[in-house]
Amino acid sequence: VDTQFGEIEIQVPRDRNGMFHQHTLLDYKQHSDVLESTIIKLYSKGVTTREIADLIEKMYGSHYSPAQVSNISKQMLPKVEAYHKRKLSDKFFCVYLDATYLPLRRETFEPYV
Repeated sequence: VDTQFGEIEIQVPRDRNGMFHQHTLLDYKQHSDVLESTIIKLYSKGVTTREIADLIEKMYGSHYSPAQVSNISKQMLPKVEAYHKRKLSDKFFCVYLDATYLPLRRETFEPYV
């Protein structure tokens, strides 16, 4: 299992009836939620999938391909679609400021007589 502390090997006991269920991770899960939430946060900030894959490998030592990062970041799609479909209010306020400040220093010179 890939975690924020590196790769951890978990041994799950088996029973004849198949009634044992471990509660540390979901079944067939290979990555912890901490890494996935980190990937989602980086993707929402605008970091590319290749850069995220490189950062995760450097920070945590876990190898993610850009395709894996893309698949994990697809969890954001429902939130993005909900944001685009939200109801807008009838009134909008907009403040636009544009200014150029040029400091001028005026020195007066009096000629010597």
